[in-house]
Amino acid sequence: MARDMTDGEWRAFLLAGPRTATLGWVADDGRPMTAAVWIDLDDDDVVFQTGGRSAKARAMARDPRVVLLVANDAEPFAFVRIDGEASISDDLDEVRRWAARIGGRYMGAERADEFGSRNGVPGEIVVRVRPSRVVAQTEI
Repeated sequence: MARDMTDGEWRAFLLAGPRTATLGWVADDGRPMTAAVWIDLDDDDVVFQTGGRSAKARAMARDPRVVLLVANDAEPFAFVRIDGEASISDDLDEVRRWAARIGGRYMGAERADEFGSRNGVPGEIVVRVRPSRVVAQTEI
């Protein structure tokens, strides 16, 4: 029997191990689009990085409404869906900091600086998604 996660449970679920999120947005021609992104939390915001000229970056600049989905495909089955609005920053200090933090989270702390150097460069952006609605269930 499925049950809703508490606020603390869904946050812990997102941070338990490096789970990849699926980002959803609407393309400029109206098609629904998705892409996998590496995420982290910063207070209430979900943070990820992408190229500033990517399709998702262009779409979020045009329409900041997005959805993120993180699912566990092994028992106990669970998912977190976050509807929200994205804000974009190309501040290089912030880009480098988040590149290292997210890279370290997914690839190991010993590689954080490597990812910070590789992905913390001009042309990359940091995206913050401020949740407006969270649907999170476990034991489904």
